[in-house]
Amino acid sequence: MFYILAIILLIIFLSTAIKVLREYERGAVFRLGRILERAKGPGIVIIIPIIDRLVKVSLRLVTMDVPPQDVITRDNVSIKVDAVIYFRVMEPNSAIIEVENYLCATSQLAQTTLRSVCGQVELDELLAERDKINTTLQQILDRSTDQWGIKVSTVEVKHIELPPEMQRAMAKQAEAERERRSKVINAQGEFQAAAKLREAAQIIQDYPYALQLRYLQTLREIAAQSNSKTLFPIPIDLFKPFTTRK
Repeated sequence: MFYILAIILLIIFLSTAIKVLREYERGAVFRLGRILERAKGPGIVIIIPIIDRLVKVSLRLVTMDVPPQDVITRDNVSIKVDAVIYFRVMEPNSAIIEVENYLCATSQLAQTTLRSVCGQVELDELLAERDKINTTLQQILDRSTDQWGIKVSTVEVKHIELPPEMQRAMAKQAEAERERRSKVINAQGEFQAAAKLREAAQIIQDYPYALQLRYLQTLREIAAQSNSKTLFPIPIDLFKPFTTRK
């Protein structure tokens, strides 16, 4: 009976003393309330029951959605902005002892930072320079979470929701811009056509016979396009070279 009880106690001791941590896990060990200097793992970790307490921390990359935030931009436009952040725990001990819940703390910090950064820029800058906004958010969050042993690698603004009246105003602005570009392109085409006509007039002025050759070519094109008879006057200048020839 004593041996059976001893075996049972040994099994319970081993089950509480031996912990297995996966490759992406580390364990912060508290011994009598004081944390050990180095985190344990991965693999088999032996702790002292009752005296030690193991807290597991994942080192995998965490993807966290930032819920939509109401933001008033610098030019007084009310919008809603959401984002996504990517971060991982670099120092397990700091993530446990420096903050009560590092996931919740990072989420709250990301929300306040998103409102603050987007509120300092104008709407056009927010729409056109999203990469710059993402970089600013990432740098601010990374500096703030560094003391928690967390590394923020990427921050991406996902969606910017505009009020309906602002959407209509932007649509009208885009339409006006497209119309302006169309008029500019038409004006450039007219200018180039006029320049070519000027060059052609200069050539005809320097070489009068070019006009006669163009006249004959036009007659040939008219005759090829229609089966009906075409009457046309023959200019006297066409025979002038033959009459003035010596």
